[in-house]
Amino acid sequence: MTRPDSPWKTLSSRLVYDNPWIRLDEHQVVNPGGVEGIYGLVHFKSKSVGVLAIDADDHVTLVGQHRYPLGYVSWELPEGGAEPNETPLEAAQRELQEEAGLVAEHWELMCRLHPSNSVTDEEAFIFLATQLSPAARAPEASETDMVNRSLPFSDVLDLVMRGDITDAMTVTATLRYAYQRKLATTP
Repeated sequence: MTRPDSPWKTLSSRLVYDNPWIRLDEHQVVNPGGVEGIYGLVHFKSKSVGVLAIDADDHVTLVGQHRYPLGYVSWELPEGGAEPNETPLEAAQRELQEEAGLVAEHWELMCRLHPSNSVTDEEAFIFLATQLSPAARAPEASETDMVNRSLPFSDVLDLVMRGDITDAMTVTATLRYAYQRKLATTP
């Protein structure tokens, strides 16, 4: 239901769809302009995580996998969802090993974001992972077609800026890291 200080008023709600990963609810609402209508809300049952893994040579590990909703291979950070018993950091560590075959000694939370907050309550956490070492990959069944690439950070930034990489967490992490680097070198 809506918070007491919200300009939106929820009149009623009904469950439309539910699976182990998401729930879709339809709400009868009164919007801030006083007009009644409907609002669909996708609730994610786990937190999303992404890992910007940068090695000692300033290369970024990307994974490419066919994304069913888009219908093509998307190049992106190792990403996934936290299991109910995992913290976002634990999930990020697991995803990095599963998808990229890497473990990291140093972890830093880069940012927390809501990738599409007009229709979903999804919460995402992006981590920077450094001091990387190889480990055994263990992809999930839906990730068996996944391939890895290691590219210089400058090339990844170029791909983002050209619009060739469109994944929200990858774009956010890349631009944020580029900005952090700029701040670190600006007198």
